[in-house]
Amino acid sequence: MRILITNDDGINAPGLKTLEGIAHQLAGKDGEVWIVAPAFEQSGVGHCISYTHPMMVSQMDERRYATEGSPADCVLVGLHDVMKDTRPDLILSGINRGNNSAENTLYSGTIGAAIEGALQGVTSIALSQYYGVHNADLEDPFEAASVHGADVVRRILAQVPAEQGDYQLLFNVNFPPVPAADVKGVKVARQGRRPEVYFGVEPHMSPSGRRFLWIKGGDQRVRPSDGTDAAVNLDGYISVTPMRADLTADDMLERFAANL
Repeated sequence: MRILITNDDGINAPGLKTLEGIAHQLAGKDGEVWIVAPAFEQSGVGHCISYTHPMMVSQMDERRYATEGSPADCVLVGLHDVMKDTRPDLILSGINRGNNSAENTLYSGTIGAAIEGALQGVTSIALSQYYGVHNADLEDPFEAASVHGADVVRRILAQVPAEQGDYQLLFNVNFPPVPAADVKGVKVARQGRRPEVYFGVEPHMSPSGRRFLWIKGGDQRVRPSDGTDAAVNLDGYISVTPMRADLTADDMLERFAANL
């Protein structure tokens, strides 16, 4: 198997190293693992692409490249430049430091890379490690993902249908905020929404007297509806959420068609 991996935390992020290990397990001794990742952190950029300006691509090592672009850019670079003659069988994005469950999904560059991979017709899986009081201080906070990641990906790949329609599936995987031994299993779950949790801004004054605003996230311990991704993560389960990039609100089509 030939695998392309990327992330949004940057090419030197420890989660990417964990993902590289998982990818090598999946690829096998005769497979290939290629890395195309942002040169600097790109968290929160979603599905952004560098449409209006060029980007530099630097080869760091064999099958290892850094770009000045976003995670979605990295997928485009991988597919259409560094791997243009050897198209990957699978794209893995992550492993993100922190969860991409619930509303976080919509901001995530990790998810953005998987969206771009799916739009390009390649099976794509985003993987993220939830942080919490039970794993943040471990010697390896990515332990749950490291131990269980390859098995989860294999199980997903075994179920991917051959025919998928206009918008190909992508998969959002979140590992719970617990040590690997405490992971209770895997649950397929829809995307949730943490009630009354929003991104906001926090003002700070610089030493020179200038006012700056930092983007600030909401409380990740707030529990969404039972059975949704973040809820099962908080219960100790790995969540797997099949997704498509089609944003249509299908449940509203008939209502608006009848009344507009």
